[in-house]
Amino acid sequence: MARKLSKSHKRFVDTEIGTIHKDTGGRIKVALAYPNRYHVGMSNLGFQSTYRLFNEIEHVVCERFFLPENGRKATGRITTIESGTPVSEFEIIAFSVSFENDYPNILTLLEKAGLPLQSNDRGYPHPLVIAGGVACFLNPEPISPYIDLFLVGEAEEMLFRFFEFFEPGTGRKSYLQTIAQNVQGAYVPAFYNPSYNNDGTIASFKPVCDVPEKIIRPFVKDLSLESTFSTIITPNTTFDRTFLIEVSRGCPHGCRFCSAGFIYRPPRFRPVELLKENMNQGMEITNKIGLVGAAVSDLPGIGRLCEQALKKDIRISFSSFRADSLTPELISVLRKSKIKTATIAPDAGSERLRRVINKGITEEDVLSGVETLVENGILNLKLYFMIGLPTETMDDVEEITALCKRIKHRFLKSSRPKKRMGEITISLNSFVPKPFTPFQWCAMDDVNTLKKKIKKIKAGLKKVPNVRVNTDVPRWAYIQALLSRGDRKVANILSSAHKIGGNWAQTLKESSLNPDFYVIRERSLDELLPWDFINHGIKKSFLKKEYKKGIKAKTSPPCPMESCNICGVCGEETQIT
Repeated sequence: MARKLSKSHKRFVDTEIGTIHKDTGGRIKVALAYPNRYHVGMSNLGFQSTYRLFNEIEHVVCERFFLPENGRKATGRITTIESGTPVSEFEIIAFSVSFENDYPNILTLLEKAGLPLQSNDRGYPHPLVIAGGVACFLNPEPISPYIDLFLVGEAEEMLFRFFEFFEPGTGRKSYLQTIAQNVQGAYVPAFYNPSYNNDGTIASFKPVCDVPEKIIRPFVKDLSLESTFSTIITPNTTFDRTFLIEVSRGCPHGCRFCSAGFIYRPPRFRPVELLKENMNQGMEITNKIGLVGAAVSDLPGIGRLCEQALKKDIRISFSSFRADSLTPELISVLRKSKIKTATIAPDAGSERLRRVINKGITEEDVLSGVETLVENGILNLKLYFMIGLPTETMDDVEEITALCKRIKHRFLKSSRPKKRMGEITISLNSFVPKPFTPFQWCAMDDVNTLKKKIKKIKAGLKKVPNVRVNTDVPRWAYIQALLSRGDRKVANILSSAHKIGGNWAQTLKESSLNPDFYVIRERSLDELLPWDFINHGIKKSFLKKEYKKGIKAKTSPPCPMESCNICGVCGEETQIT
């Protein structure tokens, strides 16, 4: 049903799925934010799922708010979408954070809500400020002074338990300590104290009261008992009126740069019969279904799931698929769904570098995949590559150009019989070392080096017809790395940037901290890392082995997705109960 929205948000047209509480009487009021603009937040299935989970708790009512369209320049109070209520009047403000580059927006939203930025400056009757989401799973420390409580883990396993101990109106420190002691994955930064060595590295990270020394991530072991799909359908998103369904969490392939492949271990897939039910629910509302997951094409029974859509006038899109998994069923669905552009991620240009990152696909997989797509009428391709990967040389960079030219050759060969020519879009992204991956110890390329690599690739493809090159901005990748890999002191840099209107160039120039220390410094394998207090179940020794194998361009097999003790997640000593 369409929801009645506040007057200031009438331009948003939202169709809700399921029952959302309207009556706020006697319920705990939660204002949930995605720290970016409306169309970005509402494109995020994790945010939508969290909104639904909050509202499924009988004594809770949750409303949404977002960064204003004109960002920091917006005037007036921040209010919720549903009722237009100022968010400062809610008992809880919750942030769902997917990307580190959204950290600055958290400070903007707190300020515009009229709240003190620092957690230690807030108290009753201020709202409790909590945060979760994948960015917080990885490393919450750069924003820890601004957040009262982090929920580090999957929301289905945490939210109901959290509200058993939340006591608005009582002593905040007392009930936060109770939550930290009783809710697995609850992290209260004020209860922990880091100390530092003379060289700036962390010497220790210890609790200052009776709370767990390690934060253990809870996760949903059996996804067959939990459905995750769009809570709200709206045209105001990247996925215009698309019903999104999560088919899996995690990925078995173990690409060494990818955090999702490690922090969501073990990889879990939903049964096809449950996904068919979800699909039928979505088809009652829209003819656009989006299947979401890090490894959608690895879903056991993906062909049977697709058959259902093929029998009806349903368009299916995939968040991702691998070049080596383009089965006839998938191709048929793509063709009948009138997909105009398909995405393949070789990630690296050379076979050697793909072994370094443990990509698990060959050049022939990529070329055959391109040929298959074009022959089946999908004439536009988007290719993802990374620059600055560990051990990368200029020869590897040149191989990106060479591979793109070979792809173009296959592209032309398959396009000629159709007498139609599509376009190839190359997306170049700077490698950012991420926590809890085998490459978490690696140095990142400096900005000038990344710019030189981009320039070289652009020059090599400049005269190739129907090929367009898009790139990220190395300076923003540098800031992402700073916020991804920083310790609690980086919060001071974030605060400085906020005070001078987001001028990062000036902030980094004037900072008393050296940002290069966090970004382009290679970490020692023995160093205590800012995020080591979080336990995702993965043995650090396993990540070290994978790091060493990567540097030597040695590959590892995919996760067997059955109980073993290779990475530690399924071992008895790290079982989450």
